[in-house]
Amino acid sequence: MNRWILVEFIYPSETPYTTPISTRQVHGNLDGKQIYNTLKQSIIHNFGDTGWGAVATSLNVKYFSPTTGVAIIRVARDHHRIAWGGVTLLTAVDGKKILPNVVHISGTIKHAQVAAIQHNRQVIARFRARSKTPALYQDSYEEFLARSTQEIESLVD
Repeated sequence: MNRWILVEFIYPSETPYTTPISTRQVHGNLDGKQIYNTLKQSIIHNFGDTGWGAVATSLNVKYFSPTTGVAIIRVARDHHRIAWGGVTLLTAVDGKKILPNVVHISGTIKHAQVAAIQHNRQVIARFRARSKTPALYQDSYEEFLARSTQEIESLVD
């Protein structure tokens, strides 16, 4: 049995939701592997080798969107609080300061997928509100939502 942690990574030094999504790469070259390695170091630093040993075999970053900064992390149910703590205590990834925001924790991948899709829609709504885009205007946001929804729905346990 697993727990699925939905996390949004926010860079406090940048103003989010102001740049059009087609040109926006707030999280640049950041990827799931870098998040995994940083999370591993956070767990080792804050919970020691025992904490890392508890989550090492089950911890996995299943999804990351560099556009919205949303990640889905899988960890064993018995030790999900260690991973949750490790995520919460992150302060930087690849030398850039971040604020991790744990959006949702679920017991099934399906619930994590639904929460991630809903959260992406909320982020896109913020993009549109900040750019003062009319509601029915066709933009790159629609393409991104379709692509990200397809990627998230294709995740398997």
